[in-house]
Amino acid sequence: MTNTDRLPAEIGSPEPGTVALVTGGNSGIGFETARQLLDRGVTVWIGVRDFGKGQLAAKELCSAVRVVQLDVTDPPSIAAAVQQIGELDILVNNAGVNPGGEDINGTTLEQLRVAFETNVFGLISVTQGFLPALRRSAHPRVVNVSSGTGSLTWNSGPNPQFDWERVKGGGLAYRGSKTAVNAVTLLTAQALGEEIKVNALAPGLRRTNLIAGMSVGGDPAEAATGAVRLALLPDDGPTGAFWSWDGTRVPW
Repeated sequence: MTNTDRLPAEIGSPEPGTVALVTGGNSGIGFETARQLLDRGVTVWIGVRDFGKGQLAAKELCSAVRVVQLDVTDPPSIAAAVQQIGELDILVNNAGVNPGGEDINGTTLEQLRVAFETNVFGLISVTQGFLPALRRSAHPRVVNVSSGTGSLTWNSGPNPQFDWERVKGGGLAYRGSKTAVNAVTLLTAQALGEEIKVNALAPGLRRTNLIAGMSVGGDPAEAATGAVRLALLPDDGPTGAFWSWDGTRVPW
């Protein structure tokens, strides 16, 4: 929906009173996104499945952060969070899982269900739940944290970035769910037009708890900068596109 190939280098400034929700905000990219939004004066809610872990994260962030119990796979939990938060300007759909599995030969239907339940259906449910609040906002933004591994272009072509043999298949469930996230992002942006700006983020490989024991990858804070850039897009900024953490366009 946009011909822009690069986002502005300078991150925008929020208006006073801007409110954001970051799902999965107690660790990794979500935690760093919450930190950076707080640093810019945004009122931030972090949505967490485990309220105790959320409280620990809040102590590490700052006293201003707010914690809401939110399981993106549980509709009553989402409804309760919608009621508790009330007004919302920015939704960062960051919560995600990687249930493991390999290619079509080594992935179970249960692994696929787990990945899609959180990464896709949960994202849709949370977005639908907060749409009324976002529609009341003067500058509503939705950021869907996806993955470059979900790009069909980067997974195919004469020189694929994620060569199937090089990565040993790795993650039909996870990568397939992120391709679905990209489709949901595009179709949601098309449906909402300029009413709400909706974009997807490719954060790059980061040191997070997405995979137990994973110690490789870059700083989650770097990826969070990309999420914050999309969350604070100016009113003439793009919608319906897939962006790398550094602000460059990613092909679907």
